[in-house]
Amino acid sequence: LNYCCIAAVEFAFLQYLLGGCGILGVGIWLSVTQGNFATLSSSLPSLSAANLLIAVGTIIMVIGCLGCVGAVKESRPLLLAFFILLLLIFFLEILSIMLFFIYQDEFRCCGVTNHTDWFEVYNATRVPDSCCLEYSDNCGLDNPGTWWTAPCYERVKDWLNDNLVALWIFALCTALTQVMTALKINDFCNKLSHVFDIKTA
Repeated sequence: LNYCCIAAVEFAFLQYLLGGCGILGVGIWLSVTQGNFATLSSSLPSLSAANLLIAVGTIIMVIGCLGCVGAVKESRPLLLAFFILLLLIFFLEILSIMLFFIYQDEFRCCGVTNHTDWFEVYNATRVPDSCCLEYSDNCGLDNPGTWWTAPCYERVKDWLNDNLVALWIFALCTALTQVMTALKINDFCNKLSHVFDIKTA
């Protein structure tokens, strides 16, 4: 591979490395500030949003380093695996972040088990404004009668069960798109290398 391709891959490596650091930082912040509130399942206390983000961030950083090694050593199989894995993780991150910010409004719920989960986080009888039946600034400080009381864990679980087929189809289409994109990138680098060799011959 010529210098241009190596530089492009190293730039992608840097982006994902920084992204991995960011995800890892958010995971650590959640772990420190929100404690057990972010637990996704009461039967598995260690399965929390914080730990999930920490694991994903660490994996991205490791794969990013492997991608850089593949670029320096000009290893096509390693570079191909690098692009496939990173594209997959990237789209999963985007989907997870979107769901994290919108699930309360969409599912009309508050807290993992109920709205009182937030009391420990704030050390007060209040909830985020997204828990309100009718959103307004500082509505989370009002009467509990104006808050959603349904647990988000059960609402999200029911939604996932109802849309399992659609999620599988989406995941399959996303994976195929990522593989095709990685193959196109590899083909582009091969063609660019061929042109570079002709010019320097």
